Amino acid sequence: MARARTSYVCSSCGYTSAKPLGRCPNCQAWNSFEEEVPAAATGSRGGAYGGVVGGKLTALSTVGRREEPRTSSGIPELDRVLGGGLVAGGVTLIGGEPGIGKSTLLLQVADRVAKLGGTVLYVAGEESLEQIRLRADRLGVALDGGADIQLTRDTRAEHVAALMNEHKPALCIVDSIQTVTVEGEGAPGGVAQVRDGTALLTRAAKETGTATVLVGHVTKDGTVAGPKVMEHIVDTTVFLETVGSFRLLRSVKNRFGQAGELGVFEMRGEGLIAVENPSAAFLAERPLDVPGSVVAATIDGQRPMLLEVQALASKTPYPNARRVVVGLDPRRVDVVLAVLERRLDLTLGGLDVYVNLAGGLKVPDPGLDLAIALAIYSAVVGRALPGNVAVFGEVGLAGEVRSTTGSIRRAEEARRAGYTRLIVPPGLDGHPDGVKSVEEAVAQVWGGAPASGRKPRAAAERT
Repeated sequence: MARARTSYVCSSCGYTSAKPLGRCPNCQAWNSFEEEVPAAATGSRGGAYGGVVGGKLTALSTVGRREEPRTSSGIPELDRVLGGGLVAGGVTLIGGEPGIGKSTLLLQVADRVAKLGGTVLYVAGEESLEQIRLRADRLGVALDGGADIQLTRDTRAEHVAALMNEHKPALCIVDSIQTVTVEGEGAPGGVAQVRDGTALLTRAAKETGTATVLVGHVTKDGTVAGPKVMEHIVDTTVFLETVGSFRLLRSVKNRFGQAGELGVFEMRGEGLIAVENPSAAFLAERPLDVPGSVVAATIDGQRPMLLEVQALASKTPYPNARRVVVGLDPRRVDVVLAVLERRLDLTLGGLDVYVNLAGGLKVPDPGLDLAIALAIYSAVVGRALPGNVAVFGEVGLAGEVRSTTGSIRRAEEARRAGYTRLIVPPGLDGHPDGVKSVEEAVAQVWGGAPASGRKPRAAAERT
């Protein structure tokens, strides 16, 4: 009989090694390896596969069609990210930095589900019951007998699964999965504990039809700790992140809906409040009639939004001009700068150029190229764009403007926000006069061809 081999697994990223290492070669974490002993092989050694008999086979054509029922979370923005609501028997993993609002959001969801008549089981692994009561009072959670939330401090996975089987709750919240223990698997939070605890709770959720939400810690690089294998077990994975004064809930995996959906929230005293119009929120502080400011229609994940692209050009006091980019892909900005110099005859060598995506978002969208080009041109020549103009389109090395993904949704979002003039690539429905090049875009915004008197060389001398 072959001897079971012991392996060592990194608790941060799941990297496996035959021996313990001081530093993980994959995620560079120190002292993160934990010993993992595989289960002993069972069964006789007779036969080609140890005497194991294959299970029953089912033809795909005989499998019935069943749509999993959904329960509204009571928060439309969350339902949007989840693809329509909480799925009965579905397991959702929510990750985020400490203190970002995961527990607050889930307690609000528990309150909404309880008010609709569903039983809610809340497994408190990190906080005392008194702490949860204080948060509930602050959030205005209903505490009457008809819409109550059942709490437990028992974080043993077997006991939580037994409670789910006994009470058949509509929603089970586990805060957090790193505190859940499985008998005989080592210390809580280890690789084996997190993986086996997730698998056990997932199996219980499928058997009882309970919508289950697991809270997961994140590592220093922003991924869910414990390791990555946990994300393969669950049905849906969402991340809560901070952008300026807003919280973004982003779906990165969804077996019951479309991944990439985005929800925008704002943290207030009464909890996380959904932002119904993110475009208006991100453009609320945009200055009007200022050179270098352009409204760009972009898509973050699957959601169209309007954001402000800002640019500033000033005469450099250094031998080499500076290029500072915030929130955008610096390489794409370099391409746009090269196109402006070559195709529009703009001299940028003696200018420091600063480009910023206002609001704190980081969007690597090629459809922002044209907005970047117009913002830089506007900043250099000192001419502001009209207030009713929105822009999107990808810029090629020949100066051509190319179509981009989600053009129709971008245009619809711009029109809904009241922007009547769209500078877009050709071929978009309703805009047969789309611009084919950056030169045409400049001419369409300000009228006429780019004048030689508007070159940045003269602008730099004036500054």
